[in-house]
Amino acid sequence: MSDPRQYWIGFNLVKGIGAVRFRALLDFFGDAAIAWDAPPDALREAGLSQKLIENLQQVRSKVVLEQVWERIHTQGITVLTWDDEAYPRRLKEIEQPPPVLYARGEIALSDEWAVAIVGTRRITPYGRQVTEEIARTLAHNGITIVSGLARGVDAVAHQTALAVGGRTLAVLGSGVDRVYPPEHNRLAEQIVSHGALLSDYSPGTPPEGPNFPPRNRIISGLSLAIVVTEAGLDSGALITATFAIEQGREIFAVPGNILAPQSKGANHLIQEGARPLLDPQDILETLNLTMVTEQRTARTVLPTDPTEAQLYQALSEEPQHVDDLRSQTGMPIEKVSATLALMELKGMVRQVGGMNYVRVREEQGEYHGDK
Repeated sequence: MSDPRQYWIGFNLVKGIGAVRFRALLDFFGDAAIAWDAPPDALREAGLSQKLIENLQQVRSKVVLEQVWERIHTQGITVLTWDDEAYPRRLKEIEQPPPVLYARGEIALSDEWAVAIVGTRRITPYGRQVTEEIARTLAHNGITIVSGLARGVDAVAHQTALAVGGRTLAVLGSGVDRVYPPEHNRLAEQIVSHGALLSDYSPGTPPEGPNFPPRNRIISGLSLAIVVTEAGLDSGALITATFAIEQGREIFAVPGNILAPQSKGANHLIQEGARPLLDPQDILETLNLTMVTEQRTARTVLPTDPTEAQLYQALSEEPQHVDDLRSQTGMPIEKVSATLALMELKGMVRQVGGMNYVRVREEQGEYHGDK
């Protein structure tokens, strides 16, 4: 019996069929395999244009899905779809998440506590120093570092996380089997052993320029917050920040020399409302992540701080959306999201879909806060 994910891969190979159109096909046909084999009239009724139908027919005539699936499996690449439990929960919650995510390495549950560090390829000694300090502090506190494997800030962020024994995820603008830049091949293999290389581009996709800006939505989508350490006004880091704003992520920017081109982008973000980052500890405190390692290890059922207690009291056995919890508690949305992620890992709450949460009762009785 063929793996149903191979049909998702098939659609991933069709130019012009992204998250929106693929969701429409699933809603219409109810199954990716049925949609893959559908005749033109049915595809037209499902909403595909003539051009997209021709693109799909061309791929179907050239591609043997079983062979593609076998080749991916042989390369040690994992395929994750919306239907897979291992698909990153935080990424799945963004608007139009990628239907298919390819991975080399392992995505761990602990990677839900992730912060992206991005910036210029033309890093200065100042940028290197602050990037190292931020990545080191976060990794020491059990936070996964997300970046894009590019030269400069990205590479320093990945390397620092690995150097202190932390986890890191790299999102590529190519297939996960096509590392770019080539001098980062060794770094990529180290990431595979202590995290994962990720991409929504099919294996074999070359690192072409237009691929890189769209992948930035995945970098921000995987993360609780985005840190821009050093970036010019035309840096891809600012594209990542734009996606982060759309996704409701917290944005931190490191202030820099107002005369330095590499600091103009970060300074501009601060001017536009990003949080100035003067101390890496500020990230942990803002996102309520100061005790991630201890809380993850303990996995206790009871709240361990006032923030958890307040959210626990606001929840019930009826599903509540994170926006409603934000309104009830008066907390920033990023703090609500980060704390709920911790509470879910500890078995205190459960997500029941669509960013709705319910409280999990203890066997010995319900928690009623501090006595």
